[in-house]
Amino acid sequence: MVREGLRSLLAALALGVLLACGIPPSPTAGPVRSVLPPAAPREFRAAWVATVANIDWPSARGLPVAAQQAEARALINRARTLGLNAIILQVRPAADALYASDLEPWSEYLTGTQGRAPQPFYDPLAFWVEEAHRAGLELHAWFNPYRARHETARSPLATSHLATARPELVRTYGNQLWLDPSVPEAAEHVVRVLLDVVRRYDIDGVHVDDYFYPYPIKDAAGLRVDFPDEGPWQAYLAGGGSLARADWRRAQVNGLIERLAREVHRTKAHVRIGVSPFGLGRPDRRPTGVAGFSQYDDLYADAERWLAEGWVDYLMPQLYWKREAPEQPFAPLLDYWRSQNPLGRHVWPGLFTSRTSQVDLPWPAEEIVGQIHLARSGTGAPGHAHFSLIALKKDPGGLGALLQATYGGPALVPVASWLGGTPPAVPSVRLRRAPAGATVRVEGPAPRLLALWAHYGPEWRFFTLPGSGGLLPASYEGQPLGAVLVSAVDRMGLESPRVTAADERD
Repeated sequence: MVREGLRSLLAALALGVLLACGIPPSPTAGPVRSVLPPAAPREFRAAWVATVANIDWPSARGLPVAAQQAEARALINRARTLGLNAIILQVRPAADALYASDLEPWSEYLTGTQGRAPQPFYDPLAFWVEEAHRAGLELHAWFNPYRARHETARSPLATSHLATARPELVRTYGNQLWLDPSVPEAAEHVVRVLLDVVRRYDIDGVHVDDYFYPYPIKDAAGLRVDFPDEGPWQAYLAGGGSLARADWRRAQVNGLIERLAREVHRTKAHVRIGVSPFGLGRPDRRPTGVAGFSQYDDLYADAERWLAEGWVDYLMPQLYWKREAPEQPFAPLLDYWRSQNPLGRHVWPGLFTSRTSQVDLPWPAEEIVGQIHLARSGTGAPGHAHFSLIALKKDPGGLGALLQATYGGPALVPVASWLGGTPPAVPSVRLRRAPAGATVRVEGPAPRLLALWAHYGPEWRFFTLPGSGGLLPASYEGQPLGAVLVSAVDRMGLESPRVTAADERD
């Protein structure tokens, strides 16, 4: 064992010499039989956690606080075990809040009654952020910008809810309530809500879903019901406006996305902005043979423009169809969205992983794995998100084992290079070896994350740990732990130079 540790230490020293001479590490992501460990693998691996209608968390309204927290920890642990590195948590499903807010009432999906705080009191978003970061995961806060009441709502509106306090900002559309995007005060409120969260919570991203103007509904006669914004539309025309009504509506949504891009980055430069639009693009640009719903014409969402203007740091189109779907084939749709990306922002597909657990006509687990492989092909940083985490917890068709094999271990999130930033300082790391494992300890300020290459016999294995440190296996496949190379990773994913962890002596 001593000789093996000495060989690993000499290998690490040789690595330092080679790096000093400018020889780059291998780009291979997996374990390799080499004196040089490869570059840290990078892939955005996320899962949405939907709170509306208690889809993912909490599992029911009014659960005791201890049960809510236990469920959250179990979901985070599942994500970490599978190899994910980000959680996208829905914190504002319908002009309400799953966090302490002076601007909007507590969500009924948390306590069962809108406006009622959890008892004993805790802040769910703060809890999720802390637990996710402790597990080495990012936490992106997911907002629905305009929906004001979901069809599954049961409790009365709180007095602080906009539909009660500012009814002139809210429209009834079918069995839901909706903020009117064309009313400036409504858009201003949405921006204030999002920026309030950015300022007060240590989130890694702001995430907006596909609900802008509502999905259209039909009346009893089968005719489409138009969104009730006649008043603002007539005021626009009376003021000399010349846009067609559809273009005018798109301008409202474009203005919100552009302002969010500007204001979020001004508030905290490292917080990334992501949007997950419906997966089909503009009809006049689609690949041949692609057909279906037009978000451009019906949701008034010009997602292609948001990408082209650089108003998003990542676009996550919801590609919720199988690879061989005749009118919505996965690979051509992904290629389409990548082709609309002149500034090189991140384009990562949203995967309909929950279809693997449906009772009627479920997808095989292999479909999701196949889509991940397609997402890894082509140019650009790889990534994807699963809708949703509860499906990964249920593990239909052995999906968890397939994902673990596909991921092959943890990965760092890709860097959004256009946001700038400076790599963190080289960490000072100590290693205490014991039969149960090697404890990694950081001296001085802890970074957000540690990236580690550990040498086991002829192989390097990649690990991530929270910035405060943690435990590495004492052996792997019968080979003892040798040298350990460590780098610090900051909140933007930037990585410091590597350093060899020094062994502590008793």
